[in-house]
Amino acid sequence: MSKPKPVLEYDKVSKYFNNVPAVDGLALSVAAGEIVGLIGPNGSGKTTTIKMACGLYRPDAGAVRVAGLDVVKDPTGAKRRLAYVPDEPVAYDRLTGREFLQFVGELFGLDRGYRESRIDALLDAYGLRGMAEGLYGTFSRGTKQKISMCAGLLHEPDILLIDEPMVGLDPQSIQTTISLLEEYIKRGGAAFISTHTLPVAERLCGRFVMLARGRVAAAGTLAEMRAEAGLPRGSLEDCYLSLAGKL
Repeated sequence: MSKPKPVLEYDKVSKYFNNVPAVDGLALSVAAGEIVGLIGPNGSGKTTTIKMACGLYRPDAGAVRVAGLDVVKDPTGAKRRLAYVPDEPVAYDRLTGREFLQFVGELFGLDRGYRESRIDALLDAYGLRGMAEGLYGTFSRGTKQKISMCAGLLHEPDILLIDEPMVGLDPQSIQTTISLLEEYIKRGGAAFISTHTLPVAERLCGRFVMLARGRVAAAGTLAEMRAEAGLPRGSLEDCYLSLAGKL
């Protein structure tokens, strides 16, 4: 049986700030139907890695490809195949939540009828249909995060890039987010998630990539991370702490 084709590829990618490597020779991929968790200490290069995939940072060496499209050579084509949910949700404060989602749907060329039905379904999942009629700038941090997740899932991207998906969410909203992501993956999507919330990552992700100083320090399934850490029954957090202590 052939391996699923990668929808996100980092091909020996490096990024420097003031001649200091934030990401150094990174090589990894994410295939359709899987969620990969990007973990590591502060300053390890996680956010830089995510931002290079969505075109906010330009690699200094190597190539990042989304659905086979180089994000530098074909930025518009690559961006049409992805969605990005940042760690700090941002939208136009003077738009309502629904108007913002309609705007996103129009950017991706969604048919009006389909767009509205998708928006209603996503808002209903979070119990936000009424609240979404308010102005985005008046929303709490958690509500903004939920609207951002709705925007990311709206056009059913090939790959969903998320930086800290659960920050600001209450337990019920975390469960809703997990359910939405699991349904999206079952439909053939893929997700690359940077997070410090390791218990949620352990539940959600099939594979993990641990960065340290911009390089891959450990990678694999939970079983493989346990073997690497020498903790046969350890949680992802146990493995992380053990491996981080050896860096």
